[in-house]
Amino acid sequence: MFFVAKIIHFCYGHRLLEYTGKCRHPHGHNGKIEITMRAKKLDKLGMVMDFEDIKTTIQKWVNTELDHKMLLNAEDPLVAILRGLGEPVVTTKGNPTAENIAKLIFNHAKNQKLPVVSVKLWETVNSHAEYRG
Repeated sequence: MFFVAKIIHFCYGHRLLEYTGKCRHPHGHNGKIEITMRAKKLDKLGMVMDFEDIKTTIQKWVNTELDHKMLLNAEDPLVAILRGLGEPVVTTKGNPTAENIAKLIFNHAKNQKLPVVSVKLWETVNSHAEYRG
């Protein structure tokens, strides 16, 4: 089995409802995505997938849909307030934890028919969550 991974950086804000720690308050992260693709055999060029194709498909979507946006639970009362102010908000079912954001990115890659095997979201340099299909 062959694997390739691409690193993508983006910035986002979030908060967690019903959480008792610091993350209950709106705050931001400089996130790092590590997305891994796999193949049983290499293509005619000797690749699992061209890194540029991963960048074009995933990074473009992240830049458009997630970068510099506030990610909030769809039930968060801040959603209406921020949208009323014209701020960019992305809602998630449940809290926008690193785990749920990794799954969101994984599902987008899968919907694009990419051979994705895992997505790691580094919320800080010391902490990451991973979603595998």
